[in-house]
Amino acid sequence: MRGCTAITLFVLNTVFWAVPVHLLALSKLLIRFKAWQIACARAIMKTVTGWIWVALRILRLTQKTSYDIEGVTGLKKSEWYFLNCNHQSWADILVLLITFHGHIPFFKFFVKKELIKIPLFGTALWALDYPFMKRYSKEFLKKNPHLRGKDLEATKKACEHYRHTPVSVLNFIEGTRFTPEKHERQQSPYRHLLRPKSGGFAFALSAMNGLISRMLDVTIIYPPGMRGFWDYLCGRIPHIAVRVKKYDLPPDILKGDYQNDPEFRARFQSWVNDVWSRKDAVIEQYRSSHGSASSAA
Repeated sequence: MRGCTAITLFVLNTVFWAVPVHLLALSKLLIRFKAWQIACARAIMKTVTGWIWVALRILRLTQKTSYDIEGVTGLKKSEWYFLNCNHQSWADILVLLITFHGHIPFFKFFVKKELIKIPLFGTALWALDYPFMKRYSKEFLKKNPHLRGKDLEATKKACEHYRHTPVSVLNFIEGTRFTPEKHERQQSPYRHLLRPKSGGFAFALSAMNGLISRMLDVTIIYPPGMRGFWDYLCGRIPHIAVRVKKYDLPPDILKGDYQNDPEFRARFQSWVNDVWSRKDAVIEQYRSSHGSASSAA
């Protein structure tokens, strides 16, 4: 009953706020003046803030999970951040909302350009100024070398409006949710994490064109044996720990050609692997101090 109530309230909340979002999106589409576009973007973000405010109260109403959060002191809503997080469940998004609401700008993430064709969902992403990422495969570029670099140029152009409104760009570097099976299949050198996919991270940083120089590395630690998003909504997860580490991104990894420059690629991967080793140690230390060194699930 708790889970069904939460799902129902989330759907009603989403439908309610979708109306003003799409009205503003239509206005933004029809009136192409730059000042109006900026005003619409800010109005839409206020609408999203309303959606989040209600969503967080739905969570408080329907489940009694306690949160142990460290590292959000000193963060500002007026700054731009790159938000990186380990990925274990769809519950991660709600945990991130609980952790950062009121501390940093609303986070966004890169989405495939094809998603804009999905009715309502695609238009909502466009209205919210999510960057649509267009990437070509190596095979495609071999056949069409004249398009090399065009994907990055298009994505950079899509991110230009972020210069007017602070954002937090969210990225799950692992690229997929953690499971023991995936961990074993990858032969990951980390005890609690999958291997990080540095290429997507490098592309996202390059697309932001130097706008973001700070990264928030977020580590979410669920109780061992956590069974998933539905259990979270049903209130079966008694506590969740969140640890936030703030990094100033080294200047030598902010600019470079990850795909074609082996030296830059090696330097970038080394930095990411170091961050990942520290993250793995945070999880291990927390589990050890709380009576369990089991892997996340």
